[in-house]
Amino acid sequence: MNEQPRGRHLVAADRGFVTGGGFLARMSGRGFGRVLDRIDAGLLAGGIDATLPDGTRRILGGRAPGPMPVVHLQSWRALVRLMTSGSVGWYKAWAQGEWSSPDPVPLFDLFMRNGESLGETARAKGFFRIVNWLAHRLRRNDKSRARRNIEHHYDLGNDFYAAWLDESMTYSSAVFSERPHEPLEAAQERKIRLLLDRLDLKPGQRLLEIGCGWGSLAEIGARDYGVHVTGLTLSQAQKDYAEQRLRALPASIELTDYRDVAGTFDAVASVEMVEAVGQEYWPDYLRSIARVLKPGGKAALQLISIREPLFESYASSADFIQTYIFPGGMLVSEPRFRVIAEQEGLSWHDRRGYGLHYAETLKHWRQRFDSAVEEGRLPPGFDRSFHDLWRYYLMYCEGGFRGAGIDVAQVTLVNTG
Repeated sequence: MNEQPRGRHLVAADRGFVTGGGFLARMSGRGFGRVLDRIDAGLLAGGIDATLPDGTRRILGGRAPGPMPVVHLQSWRALVRLMTSGSVGWYKAWAQGEWSSPDPVPLFDLFMRNGESLGETARAKGFFRIVNWLAHRLRRNDKSRARRNIEHHYDLGNDFYAAWLDESMTYSSAVFSERPHEPLEAAQERKIRLLLDRLDLKPGQRLLEIGCGWGSLAEIGARDYGVHVTGLTLSQAQKDYAEQRLRALPASIELTDYRDVAGTFDAVASVEMVEAVGQEYWPDYLRSIARVLKPGGKAALQLISIREPLFESYASSADFIQTYIFPGGMLVSEPRFRVIAEQEGLSWHDRRGYGLHYAETLKHWRQRFDSAVEEGRLPPGFDRSFHDLWRYYLMYCEGGFRGAGIDVAQVTLVNTG
């Protein structure tokens, strides 16, 4: 019997979701002109150079400066998917060859840049929104599902991630200097040091890292700051890698849910972990930090947020990322998250955003991933459909950061309890 291709669970992750390609997609072309009119009206900055299925060309928007992506609609079905299932349907249409673009990044930038003015035009609606929200809800990060959701993404294999991440195996936004052509690894180390410097660490102190990845922050913290690091992960693959990496350093890795961590720590670090928690569990996450952090101790977080006016609509359905890439995930509403932090006795300080740095990080990753595919350096078992999905994911996120619909920031929390 043939073995299932690696990563097939991501490609097929829309089972239980609806992508707008059924009965509605067989409707006639009537009404598509009105759909294009609504998109045209919602593009206040930038526009789309669109070639339609009948071969005609139409410029949508274009009344003010901004991205001007080229889009070829091979089938009206792509618009049906977009209008009914939002970004989930739009990806499905791309995977089915119903639309194409020589560079989709500016298109994703454009959608985010005009998110408020487009409103519900390109978001899941009605029955589709309800079904996809319920499907996403069934993957929420309670204790019984959190490990399964993490494994969905991170246990694709250490060999897979090593093929296109930098040598430090850091899978979060870098912070670049103004020096041109800076290596990604140097920018990743800068990010880690910026975060650790927020904590005023002293040799011999205990640092908890919630969501330790493959151990790059723990390595620098233990080696260069002289602290003992306890790293938490729910990925067995990450734990195995990090333990081998840190074997000669004062660090330990635990396969433990953040809600179950015990002990008291001088400081806490957590890099892009809260997005995997889900809105329902933000209080649990922040309460856990407050519980284990000594009075007056500091926590340094790097988190990804969505622009506040977009949050309610975003949170009411499931987007492409939540459906295919990070089940159970949820970008942060910073104002809401900050209120919860302060209710838990964690005061909020020194928020600094690095959105365009994440766009550049994603561009680096895509270039490295493309090279790995072209040179045959990806481990065996991943097929073309997975390659396409992963590349789309990296482009989709890059466009989101370039359009300022999403941002990444570092913030310091101080335990006032």
